[in-house]
Amino acid sequence: MKLNPLTLKKLNRFRSIKRGYYSAIILFILMMLSAFAELWVNNRAIVVSYEGNWYFPTYSDVYPGKTFGLDYAYETKYRELQLQFEQGGGDNWIVMPIIPYNPFENTYSEDEYPPTAPSFEDKHYLGTDTYGRDVAARLIYGFRLAMGFAFLVMAICYAIGVTVGCFMGYWGGKVDLFGQRIIEIWSQLPGIYVIMIIVSIFGSNFWLFVMIIVMFNWTAMTWYMRTLTYKEKAREYVMAAKAQGASTARIIFKHIMPNTLMMIVTMAPFTIVGNLTLLTSLDYLGLGLAPPTPSWGEMLSQGKDNLDAVWIVASVVTAIVLVLTMVTFVGEAIREAFDPKKHTKYI
Repeated sequence: MKLNPLTLKKLNRFRSIKRGYYSAIILFILMMLSAFAELWVNNRAIVVSYEGNWYFPTYSDVYPGKTFGLDYAYETKYRELQLQFEQGGGDNWIVMPIIPYNPFENTYSEDEYPPTAPSFEDKHYLGTDTYGRDVAARLIYGFRLAMGFAFLVMAICYAIGVTVGCFMGYWGGKVDLFGQRIIEIWSQLPGIYVIMIIVSIFGSNFWLFVMIIVMFNWTAMTWYMRTLTYKEKAREYVMAAKAQGASTARIIFKHIMPNTLMMIVTMAPFTIVGNLTLLTSLDYLGLGLAPPTPSWGEMLSQGKDNLDAVWIVASVVTAIVLVLTMVTFVGEAIREAFDPKKHTKYI
């Protein structure tokens, strides 16, 4: 697809803002790595070669120990299998992830009670938490969960808010007044208390939590889109579309909305920051995702309660600060490059 000169100009301007551009690249790499975290943070082997046969436990069936000549029928303990292959010699071999632990696995040492300090020998590169779970594994899986939550909530909120705001601004009159009153009333509901009530009744899981947050966050974008639609519907291209018999939906989604997307693009990174902060805060207060879900907020709470295990709080605080800073840099660069006051596109 060939980009028009105006879009290329905006992209070149974004590239020229180095801290935002490089932050976007780093975040993209981190998200790609976290999307395939099972390949490098997992207690299952990536590849096992045993007696001439190849096995791929990470993305395949659960293999019992008897499959590899062990004396038990439950799932193979691949770290022990790797040690056995190394000591026994022969042609059998195994490839384990860089961090051979999953975020839910409790590991205990015979001579040390968790939390344990970072150890390269045990491959607990950031230590373990109070339950013996690998901090690095929970940090990486928590990043994937947090970013997925932030993007999903933003997409649903924007889809609802943009659509409602555009129709309110386009139709105006009683529709606009009635919609404003509903949104104003809905916005005054004490969201934190409603979240506490719903979580206490139904428990907490990822999709329920997404739905609850969307219920209270979709209204913010509505006001921006309503105002922009009011301005755009007076443009000549809208009058021309009406004269040609275009439907209301076509005018809104094919003509008005593309000219208001700059607002969505410039606000998206800051919305992601807000969603990440919200999830972390609620998990920290114990109102977020149910344990043992990998969560930065839960790790932060553990670090606060175990300040002598400085590696826990240091790891999660560093991760939170770096990610939020990079997303903010990206947002600033996008706002500068895609400023709607500097660039306008008429269809």
